[in-house]
Amino acid sequence: MTPPHGSVSASARPAVTDPIAATRPRNRKQLIVEAAGRVFSEHGYHTASMEKIAAGVGITAAALYRHFPNKYALFAECADLMADRLVTALDEVPPTADLPDVLSAVTRVSVAHRASGGVYRWEARYLNREDRRRLRAKFGRIVGRVDEAVQRAHPLPGERLRAAAALGAIGSIAMHHTSIAQRRAEELLSETALRVAATDPTAVRGDARPVELPAQPVPRTRRAEILAAAVPLFARDGFASVTNGQIAEAVGLAPSALYRHYSGKVDILAAACLQAAGLLAQGVDQSLHEVAGPHDAIVALAATYVAYSFEYTALNSVAEAELAGLPDGLRRSLVLAQREHIAVWEQQLRLARPELDPRQARVLVHAGFGVAVEAGRGLRWQDSRDHRDAVTALVVGSLGL
Repeated sequence: MTPPHGSVSASARPAVTDPIAATRPRNRKQLIVEAAGRVFSEHGYHTASMEKIAAGVGITAAALYRHFPNKYALFAECADLMADRLVTALDEVPPTADLPDVLSAVTRVSVAHRASGGVYRWEARYLNREDRRRLRAKFGRIVGRVDEAVQRAHPLPGERLRAAAALGAIGSIAMHHTSIAQRRAEELLSETALRVAATDPTAVRGDARPVELPAQPVPRTRRAEILAAAVPLFARDGFASVTNGQIAEAVGLAPSALYRHYSGKVDILAAACLQAAGLLAQGVDQSLHEVAGPHDAIVALAATYVAYSFEYTALNSVAEAELAGLPDGLRRSLVLAQREHIAVWEQQLRLARPELDPRQARVLVHAGFGVAVEAGRGLRWQDSRDHRDAVTALVVGSLGL
């Protein structure tokens, strides 16, 4: 067929190269997900923006929307990616592999992708029911595979508890910024996870003194009532998803009335984080009174942190998960309180284990926190003396005492 007058046939037309298409990497979607994981981990879900994520890839937000329709879709992809990496790493290990090989496979992936692993602080709050169900099934498969190796190596009571706790120790590397070489981090975390797996959950029973936590203040003012009502909502649905209307309804107020007591929702979150930090600091001060030495101090710190986590589960969950999303001015004092708490642990751990340098001790302290969180989740935070003692034993075991 003859082309219309003045036109040029496709075969005769000189090739035109789209400069954008020519420079666009073929793995752009993967690069976007990697950048998004880092932004979510660093800033929290509700303050992460598509603009921040796009800037991390070196593209515009408009270009980002060609791959993902919204922030939620991108977040769900981030959560899936890390789980898929762990599943793949374990699938590559023989079914009857020794426990060190199984844990090393998980550790390598977790350390290599440390910067984006923090998305799991928010997945339970921000994923919809179906996405959450699918992700939990993947993690159930991971825990099950690790538990098989744990039971072969150390057949002790506590179904899956030690496996979940060992994975908590490994995953803790995503929850802090301690600078440490990748190889050394892998060695430390693998050794820690192995100690957790070998720990008898009944080991600390009777060793730790009873923990006396400060009582959570009874809400006697409208401001305190608002805070008490907001915390379980933040814990269940996530700060970003909770509206002023929901909080107001929980205390029988009109939404506009909240502003007589708080300047905005973020100030309620800041108050919750401050309350959590204060309760934990008081508990630590009480637990360290008249301890006999660094070993007893570590046991007391572990028992206090575990008791606090069981007793104030919703408050602690909100403080841990949502701190990154606070504005700098509100976050500064809370970060300082968090560092002071960690410094107490670090000091006592280095007295008990003088071979550790400060960075190694800090990594281990965070690993202990990770053990407490995942073991507590594994027990569904059902509070009892036996559960508290079991988790405390696993935390103390993780620290190599």
